[in-house]
Amino acid sequence: MMDNYIEFVKMILPEFLVEHFNLIKTVKQGETMHLYFEELNVVPSEAKDRILIAHGFHNEITIQDFPLRGNSVYLHVKRRRWLDKTTRELIQRDWNLVAKGTRLTTEFASFLKEINRY
Repeated sequence: MMDNYIEFVKMILPEFLVEHFNLIKTVKQGETMHLYFEELNVVPSEAKDRILIAHGFHNEITIQDFPLRGNSVYLHVKRRRWLDKTTRELIQRDWNLVAKGTRLTTEFASFLKEINRY
C-alpha cells in the first residue's frame, strides 16, 4: 500500500526529491505551501570506494514548483555533504535542482516557457 503513495507522490513532486530526500516539514500559509526536504544520508555511488562521514548540509535553497490545488508551492531543499576521512575533501552530489537563471524547478520552468509560446 505504501508503494501506491510513493508512486502518487512522484507524480506531484519532482521524482529526485521523492527518491533522495526526506520530507521533514510542511507549512501552509494562506494560499502558499512550503515543503522542507533534507537529502538522505546515502553516500553517492561515485564515491562508494571512499571512506566518507556525513558532514552537515549546505545552505537551504528555495525553489518554486508547480502550483497545487490553487496554492503556490515552494520547495526548501537542504543538500547533504560528506567529508572524505582520508583526503579531507568535501564530497557532494551534483544535483541539477534549479533551472539555470531561475528559482524554479526545471520542470516548472520548462512548463512556463512552453505555455508562453502561445
